[in-house]
Amino acid sequence: MRTLTTAVALCCGASLAASAAPAFAATTATPASAHVSHQRYRNPVLVDCQNQSTVRPTALIIACGDGNSRLESLHWTRWGPNGARGEGVNVVNDCKPYCAAGTFHSYPVVVRLANTQPWKNRGQGAVFTQMTLTYPGERPSVYQQSVTLPLGR
Repeated sequence: MRTLTTAVALCCGASLAASAAPAFAATTATPASAHVSHQRYRNPVLVDCQNQSTVRPTALIIACGDGNSRLESLHWTRWGPNGARGEGVNVVNDCKPYCAAGTFHSYPVVVRLANTQPWKNRGQGAVFTQMTLTYPGERPSVYQQSVTLPLGR
């Protein structure tokens, strides 16, 4: 009888250990899943005029309402949670005598993206919320040599 009691106790103990293993595994999985969600923030996105996410775009409309300012031929040398840097061309309408009759001009530009924040519209990842355009040479007459613009989120 004592052998039977010992066997039952061992089986119950093994059964409890087996059933506790998934619960333990679930509690240890939390840091791993937290690590996965942290991974999403490692590659922030830029949100375009259609509220679509993009990473290292080659072109981007800046003036969403009328398209009178856009970035083209973008080449990115850095892209990460601490910011992004690229170079390209800012194509801007001079709106002379008015925008519909204006002429588009191209200006070399250095683009810096900064200030990553959680992307509220998608509930995951991070989005750049600030863009700085720096013109190494000629620039649009209505712009300073360096212009910082807020970006939508």
